[in-house]
Amino acid sequence: MDALVQAQDHEPLILVVEDDEANRSLLIDELEFIGCRGIAVSSGEEALVELARSDVDVVLLDVLMPGMDGFEVLRRLRADPSRRMLPVVMISALSDLVNVVRCIELGADDYLPKPFDPVLLKARISSCMQKKRWHDQEAMYMARMQRQLAEIERERARTDELLDVVLPTAALRELKMTGSVSPRRYEDVAVLFADIVDFTRYTETHPAEEVVANLDRLIVACEWAIAQEGLEKIKTIGDGVVATGNLSQRHWDPVMAAIRAGRAVIEAAADNPAGWRMRVGISFGSVVGGVVGRSKFSFDAWGDTVNVAARLSGLGTDSGIFLSPDAWNQVADRAGAARLDDIVLKGKGKTDVFRVENLVAA
Repeated sequence: MDALVQAQDHEPLILVVEDDEANRSLLIDELEFIGCRGIAVSSGEEALVELARSDVDVVLLDVLMPGMDGFEVLRRLRADPSRRMLPVVMISALSDLVNVVRCIELGADDYLPKPFDPVLLKARISSCMQKKRWHDQEAMYMARMQRQLAEIERERARTDELLDVVLPTAALRELKMTGSVSPRRYEDVAVLFADIVDFTRYTETHPAEEVVANLDRLIVACEWAIAQEGLEKIKTIGDGVVATGNLSQRHWDPVMAAIRAGRAVIEAAADNPAGWRMRVGISFGSVVGGVVGRSKFSFDAWGDTVNVAARLSGLGTDSGIFLSPDAWNQVADRAGAARLDDIVLKGKGKTDVFRVENLVAA
């Protein structure tokens, strides 16, 4: 008696389904003797009701009963996902082995012949409880594994979200497919640099919380304007924003899109609580793009086109959109601009620069 109880985490609860009152009483007594707690019902209908409200460990199920017989109870248990693995031991007379075989084929775990032998009853219950423990452990491991897989998927989704911020769409797709992003040269790319006028002075005269809050508000507005025009934000540099058009995503009119995005950025800066002025430099040409770094990698672009856009974003002390000659050639028939002759750009010397005044056609 003690061995069976000690082998369990709790006192086993056994449901006895038997229409004969004498047999029910005998089984309940035998179950108590071997250290189990028994619940007895007299029909299949009562058995289903009891199973719905009790956490039963094993069912001792009579085969032949009036009304719902053992076959039907067994079919319903095996059709119910929540009770499919519940151990069922059929109760049958020795002369009824044909029906016992049928029950085994329907999914019963074992059978118990009448008259009942306490040693055999204990063996059957012990065997079923062992199977139940294995099933419960497997279910627990599966549930744990599913939780771990779900957490992995959540982490993967968060990683994808972060990578989507860091990398252009095409570069992210290539990274997922190959595990790396090959550096390459891109032709006919519009590069936009946007920079706040006198931002350093502003940071020195305003609380840090205010500076960061206003800058975050502006950067979000810049990101929205850039995305609206089909451009790709490459990165932020301090108070500046860098974006490209026709780099990893095809764009048929990248310079005009950059001009429209630049105007939106300037308006957002003026509407910001800080009332900033914003200079936008736009150039057009070839760039080299790729991913650099390992622990905090990022996609970046390099080349003369990038340098020129950066230099243009530093011109003047007021808001404005400044175009390189190559960029101007892309929109000259659709925009009005003031030509600024012989502007000296670092690394380029004297360069013609075009300050956009208006758009003839969007």
